[in-house]
Amino acid sequence: MAAETNFEVVGKNLRKVDGPGLVCGKPMFTDDIEMRGLLYGKILYSPHAHARIKKIDKTKALALPGVHAVICHEDVPRIAHTTAGQGYPEPSAYDTFVFDKKVRFVGDRVAAVAAETREAAEEAVKLIEVEYEVLPPILDERKSMDPGAPVIHDEPEAEMIIPVPYDKERNLAGGVNMNIGDVEKGLEEADFKFDYEYIVPYYHHCPQEPHICYAWLDDQDRVVIRTSTQVPFHVRRLVARALDIPVKKIHVIKPRVGGGFGCKQEVYLEQVVAALAMASRRPVKIELTRREEFISGRTMHPEIIHLRTGVKKNGDLTAVHLDILMNTGAYGSHALTVVYNSGGKTLPLYRCPNIKFDGTSVYTNLPVGGAYRGYGATEAYFAIETQMDEMAEAIGMDPVEFRKRNHIKEGETSPVFSALGEGKAGVEQFVESCGLDKCIDLGAEAIGWSRRKDLPRTGIKRRGIGMGTFMQGSSIPHVDMGAAYLKLNEDGSFNLLVGATDLGTGSDTVLAQIAAEVLGVPLTSMIVRSSDTDITPFDVGAYASSTTYLSGMAVLRAAEKTAAQIKKVAGKLLAAEPEQVTLKDSRAFVPGGKSVSLHEIAMDSLYVDNQFQIQDGASAISFKSPPPFAAHFAEVEVDTETGKVTLLKYVAACDCGTAINPALAEGQVEGGVVNGIGFALSEEMLFDSGGRTLNPSFHDYKIFTTVDLPEMRTILVPTYEPTGPCGAKSVSEININGPIPVIANAIYDAVGIRLRRSPFTPERVLEALSEKEKMKQ
Repeated sequence: MAAETNFEVVGKNLRKVDGPGLVCGKPMFTDDIEMRGLLYGKILYSPHAHARIKKIDKTKALALPGVHAVICHEDVPRIAHTTAGQGYPEPSAYDTFVFDKKVRFVGDRVAAVAAETREAAEEAVKLIEVEYEVLPPILDERKSMDPGAPVIHDEPEAEMIIPVPYDKERNLAGGVNMNIGDVEKGLEEADFKFDYEYIVPYYHHCPQEPHICYAWLDDQDRVVIRTSTQVPFHVRRLVARALDIPVKKIHVIKPRVGGGFGCKQEVYLEQVVAALAMASRRPVKIELTRREEFISGRTMHPEIIHLRTGVKKNGDLTAVHLDILMNTGAYGSHALTVVYNSGGKTLPLYRCPNIKFDGTSVYTNLPVGGAYRGYGATEAYFAIETQMDEMAEAIGMDPVEFRKRNHIKEGETSPVFSALGEGKAGVEQFVESCGLDKCIDLGAEAIGWSRRKDLPRTGIKRRGIGMGTFMQGSSIPHVDMGAAYLKLNEDGSFNLLVGATDLGTGSDTVLAQIAAEVLGVPLTSMIVRSSDTDITPFDVGAYASSTTYLSGMAVLRAAEKTAAQIKKVAGKLLAAEPEQVTLKDSRAFVPGGKSVSLHEIAMDSLYVDNQFQIQDGASAISFKSPPPFAAHFAEVEVDTETGKVTLLKYVAACDCGTAINPALAEGQVEGGVVNGIGFALSEEMLFDSGGRTLNPSFHDYKIFTTVDLPEMRTILVPTYEPTGPCGAKSVSEININGPIPVIANAIYDAVGIRLRRSPFTPERVLEALSEKEKMKQ
């Protein structure tokens, strides 16, 4: 499709295909099922951050009435695997077992039970007797690689299956180094130099629906797994490996998902539930409680970021050195790729001749980092966008103009693109669509940037405005693949089967709109089925901002191939060449106005001479990762007596190419922003001296809700990405990257303090204000 296409279905705010079912409370989610003979599963978690299991006695638990299975490391295959739902070969360490003889964080699993009732399962877990040999833990990532530090993964099986930096004896879970130009020379040439450390802590995904999974054996003794996941096909493959059973013996079904944000790209519950179902030969369900989600689930990787930069008086950047120490926790899930992305999705944004990136990912005895929306870029942008503001101030240039001067433009490239991929080298690419200047202009107008100097900066409550610019990517080049299949029914409707996973993002709707656009039918003519490994074609799943861009291209190609078959039959019926046929309003037209309905075409193909099913499928892989762009602005009020930061207004202007469904795209922007606001102002997982999570509930881990939100403005800036379906690129991740640095910059504008550790709690604000006063004395 060309950029000048006048879309009929794409670009319209059409109702989600699953909307009526959701608002009417139809049984659509994993737990909306009733099964005869269902058993309830429960997991026993480690109370220690680091320990060996010397002995497990299951006798009392097995004797409890209603208990049908108790399993631990003695009862399952000992096969090393990764829980990262990534394409094979995974760039994550194979350092996990279904159960192990060693536990590596408080919340690591020790055993599991299946019983007739929840109460019996909970009681059985308490009756399992475990004798531990407690080992010294590592709870500080700065000490993880010290000589003589405890080795967290001393098992011989742990390995990285691709040739990348990995040294379990030194607790190194992954690493990357990149050098372009000469950073030290660039710093010498700079008129102003900056050198600061930034800290981003543990954050939790907090999906409304916790992890939940059912498993049972079907009539062919296959393991059926019904689970809330982002990656059903990866679930099938990884569970098959972990339990040493053939892929063909596993059927994964993904119903509606009640939020994922990356944590459900992890495959760590399904193998336990499947093992219990196989042991008991009964259906088994495990639903994590909120506390279990916090202590045993996945988190954002904490990072300590050291950033050195140099700038000339004229505004040219001379050097950028980004050095990151990342804590992957007890297991190396996504340990390599997240730290890669911390450089790969951020450093191309600004032109600079001298760029150096060092990333080190280390094991600790704390909760496991996993995929999280933003995937490493969020942490790094805190440092980069804060220092961009500092450089602008030093040279006396408006932060808006400073970014406009330096950001990558359409038609330009960056050597970082080819140097950094995800766990390996990237691909060379040029920016073919960029609306960042317009994002900046519209965002500045919406926030009232011109009134910035007139805000009150005396008295108890002071106001300030901050901003930042961002980019991300769209899928993983030469790694991700998606597929789609379409068939025409007698009434002119279509079945669309996709492996892509709708997490509540509306991807089923977006993909159906792309197909409907090509086929010339309304959205209501599309019947969508997604994410069933027995029925739908393969897709890597919902991650890496790939669904619209990558899976959408597979749908577009399948629709074009199906449309060609329709045109061939229509040409026969209308005595015309297929090339003369156009599809619109559920009809096929030829020059002169003659037409035939899709119903008539379907009936002819299915029931008249030379019958055949009009159907086709297609696959797509990505060769590039075109970046979306965004400019964010925030206005805050800081109470200098209490330290409280009140966010008054937030503006996010985003270039996501063609917004297939603008309302859904705006929802993705706003969801990411709200998530990021929590990072900036309130969220942080806390641990005691033994590694135990202190705030595993929403009473003590504060997330922003609708009642907490400021005035928000979302602006979609249309561009056309020639490599994307209908000109689209990604939107779902980029906007989580904004709030931490943008709010930090606004706080500085209000009260003159630079906060380099998130979140910006009243205590930290007051401490910084106190330090500022001391500096005056």
